[in-house]
Amino acid sequence: MNDHADRRIQLGLRANLPQFSLLVAVNGLVGGVLGQERTVLPLLAEREFRFTAHTAVLTFILAFGLAKAATNYFAGSWSDRFGRKPVLVSGWLFAIPVPLLLIWAPNWGWVVAANVLLGINQGLTWSTTVIMKIDLAGPERRGLAMGLNEAAGYLAVAVTALATGYLAARYGLRPAPFLLGLSYAALGLGLSAVIVRETRDHARLEAAQHTARTDGRHDHLHADLSNSQVFSYTSMREPALSAASQAGMVNNLNDGLAWGLFPILFATAGLSVARIGVLAALYPAVWGLGQLITGPLSDRLGRKHLITAGMLTQAVALALIAATTTFAPWAAGAVLLGAGTAAVYPTLLAVIGDVAHPAWRARAVGVYRLWRDGGFAVGALLSGVIADLWGPVAAIWAVAALTAASGLIVAARMYETQPARQRTDTPQ
Repeated sequence: MNDHADRRIQLGLRANLPQFSLLVAVNGLVGGVLGQERTVLPLLAEREFRFTAHTAVLTFILAFGLAKAATNYFAGSWSDRFGRKPVLVSGWLFAIPVPLLLIWAPNWGWVVAANVLLGINQGLTWSTTVIMKIDLAGPERRGLAMGLNEAAGYLAVAVTALATGYLAARYGLRPAPFLLGLSYAALGLGLSAVIVRETRDHARLEAAQHTARTDGRHDHLHADLSNSQVFSYTSMREPALSAASQAGMVNNLNDGLAWGLFPILFATAGLSVARIGVLAALYPAVWGLGQLITGPLSDRLGRKHLITAGMLTQAVALALIAATTTFAPWAAGAVLLGAGTAAVYPTLLAVIGDVAHPAWRARAVGVYRLWRDGGFAVGALLSGVIADLWGPVAAIWAVAALTAASGLIVAARMYETQPARQRTDTPQ
């Protein structure tokens, strides 16, 4: 990168507002593609494909989680190697067939195949928009940047879950709800290919300006780490990175439970498709909106305690849903679950951005998201098996306990990573 490029490229939200705002909108479309399934697909499994075993129903989430987790890992390394924009555009190409396969599926195998493609799409597009926003924002407002990114994605999930619930109630489970997802994919591909600009040089500029922590904690996390070292530090060896990875996995484990079992639980209680759509939308809506608060709040108050509180709040919310049987307390539980997830989701990404050196940050994001979205697969297997053995309520109680344990691990293992608060943190 030459001196002329250095002068043109600036870090910070204000300096990059047009591109940052465009990427927020693009990630909203990414979330919308995911949201097309939240209300309809579990009901489709039961009502059109006549599944009765919960484990069989949740195979679509297992396929999605495995595909997305693996793709997340490669998205990070490919973004460093080929650039962010080519990875983003290629991700959208995998989205186009998804709603078509769901509309025309004659058997459940087509649905599973669609969710493999959906996992690849989400891994490439969502990972890359995260990386690009971290590139543009620089070190000062990372929590706000992640809050805006995740808010856009999960508000779109919520709006689409609500919209598809009403479309399904009025026009049937197929094809109307999935036509919405097709329009999102076409628009996302067009915007990403034509208007989005490459951000890799912003990361290079930040790497050139990078300064280490004054307490020496990150002295071993230098710029020239191999892929295996990045994987090892993010997964196990570095306390903050590894604590974030396990919390991310457990967070998406309970999200997989909410996605796959909640609609079935609510339908079993006699709720209409429209009311199930409301409950399916409440959780990601609060999650999405809440991140507009929690992202910048983590810039001011720090990351660690917000993540701990968020995981414990999710555990309480799941316990409330498991302990009740009617719409009002389920709605309260969905709101509480969304609030807890909002405290955790952007803050975990901010931790990765705080600790990882800009030279290998994209790879660290990929490894973190590998573990985090592996939680979908673990959640589908665990909750499906428990639900088949002892019922959906038992599965919810089990995941609530795991979520509480994860919050306690964060409290014990993670140190404060937010740059402005590092001087008050005592190394553990």
